[in-house]
Amino acid sequence: MAALAVGEKRVAAEIVQAMARHLNCLNDENKITRKKALESIRKETLDQKLSSLVLQEVFTILLKPLLKCLSDPMEKCRETAIQMISDFIRNTPEPQESLPYFIATVAQRLGSQDIVEPAEELRLALVEVLTLTVEVCGKRLAPYLEDMVRILQRTIVDPFPDVKKESCKCAANYAKCIPEHFHMAADSLIKPLMQTISHQHSKVRVSVIQATGTVMQYGNGKSMDDVLSHLAQRLFDNSPQVRLAVTNVVGVWLLDLRDRYSYFHKLIPLLLSSFSDEIPEIRLLAGSYWKKIGCQWQQENEEDLKDKLDFLTLPPPHYPTGVERPVLGCRELIFRNLSKILPAISRDITDWVVGNRIKSSELLGVLLLHAEEHITQHMELLLSMLYRACSDEEKQVVKNCLNSAELIGTFVNPEVFLKMILTSLLKSPSPAHLMVLAAVIRGSSGQTLKPHLVAIGDVLSNPDACQASEKLVYTEKLGCCVQALITQCGPDCREISLQLLKVLVTILSLSPDEELHDKVLEILGCLSALQGLHSVSHLYRQHMAELMEWLAASQHNWTSFSVERLQFETIVIQSGPIIGEALHMLIPILKTCLQPSRDPEMRLQLLTVLSKLLLNASETVNSQG
Repeated sequence: MAALAVGEKRVAAEIVQAMARHLNCLNDENKITRKKALESIRKETLDQKLSSLVLQEVFTILLKPLLKCLSDPMEKCRETAIQMISDFIRNTPEPQESLPYFIATVAQRLGSQDIVEPAEELRLALVEVLTLTVEVCGKRLAPYLEDMVRILQRTIVDPFPDVKKESCKCAANYAKCIPEHFHMAADSLIKPLMQTISHQHSKVRVSVIQATGTVMQYGNGKSMDDVLSHLAQRLFDNSPQVRLAVTNVVGVWLLDLRDRYSYFHKLIPLLLSSFSDEIPEIRLLAGSYWKKIGCQWQQENEEDLKDKLDFLTLPPPHYPTGVERPVLGCRELIFRNLSKILPAISRDITDWVVGNRIKSSELLGVLLLHAEEHITQHMELLLSMLYRACSDEEKQVVKNCLNSAELIGTFVNPEVFLKMILTSLLKSPSPAHLMVLAAVIRGSSGQTLKPHLVAIGDVLSNPDACQASEKLVYTEKLGCCVQALITQCGPDCREISLQLLKVLVTILSLSPDEELHDKVLEILGCLSALQGLHSVSHLYRQHMAELMEWLAASQHNWTSFSVERLQFETIVIQSGPIIGEALHMLIPILKTCLQPSRDPEMRLQLLTVLSKLLLNASETVNSQG
């Protein structure tokens, strides 16, 4: 080296001369002799307190012999040579001078298709030296991009877990060192990284995810779709540390990735999925990232948002209690990307894997909370999705979807969602339709529902809806709709008291379930109370004329299987003493239906009901004396 002082040159020359014999011994056939020669060289160089400039001169002479020792048959010789090279690189002022020979040798040892270095600990040591070289040489490694990538492609998939972890660290550091060049070869590392991302050791998976984050950040983004599918699977990982790593990587991408605007619709669902993680630390981290992302986007798009920023709106009325409203930037990001995100959720929410369905249903609720009134333009897809998901056998999926349906009730005008839901309910009634209807009613306010009460009551009491099925699951959900209306609208339900009573009578008529009967009687009590009536009997008195007229219209067509006949029996029994006030309406129906020409089984059923009334005549048909 030109800068060496005369004294240091002399010292270096003396050391090299003294090592001549040892260097010759490195070619000896005896492995012990080679081992001792290496140890002697170390003692006379690295173990001495030599200046860095002297070490640099000595390293220049020793480099090729040491690299040759990496192919020594004796493992201990290879180990010592690796350690010496590492120490020289660490302690010399210009380690880059060794790169042409060092990188080529490592590529031969580690970058081949077959494993050349048999000892896994030595493969690890070599990768550690490579990591060290990246740290001390930095940008000077740019000319060796092809060799470095070839080495890392092999070592990332090395059988030894520690080699995989160190390789991931090396790849991430290398990407940061040469960003101007790394993007040309970044995609070459994605395949080995994705092959290793599901490794059985959680620490390896964490290392791979972290390395993937850096490699993609300095890459060209061509492999993003492949990477995202793998990262999405890691959100279901049993290890919290792995899920934390995914959250960190996605959060950083959304903040710093060069083309992040192009990937918002793909990255946002991954980050928001962590909102429902079972580990509080992960939930808090995801929330923190999301707020930063929203604020950053808001600043970057301040001109576009000027009107909304100048007139910041208060939260919508009836906003969910105990929930912090997301910042404007976050809400806008969801609004602008929702049309791209929802189709994927619609697909995943009925996936055959339970975990995928649960995650998708949780994510849906987070998205709707952000979208607020903008939900309206996606109602057709949302309702279709909810109908399917509410039929799921997994209770958590159903629970999450009903929470989402409540948010629809909160943010969307009832005129919009009721028209769609009520039409579907009449067209193809199912428990899922009723569950969604009950949920949107629960999410709405009584004030917004009031103008639509008659329409809701008419559809619920329509035979096509309330008599569509005798199954318990259907009649239960029918009762839930009535309960939701009474809870949300209170005294306003007076307007549809008759329709609701018809629905509840139908449930009592169709279902033999005792628990459901008790629940319906409880709802009847609430319906009576909100109208200021003292008991359910008074409710029947209020509507007895309409009820009898309703049933009389179909009496000529009754058979033993008719729902109307069951409804008649329910009203007669349930109304108690009030039926004694309506004999002028009861007796004509009985006379018509008990004619000898009518269905014998139906006549027998009606006579049985009549006998029950007569057994307690003073409290039923003879209550008026």
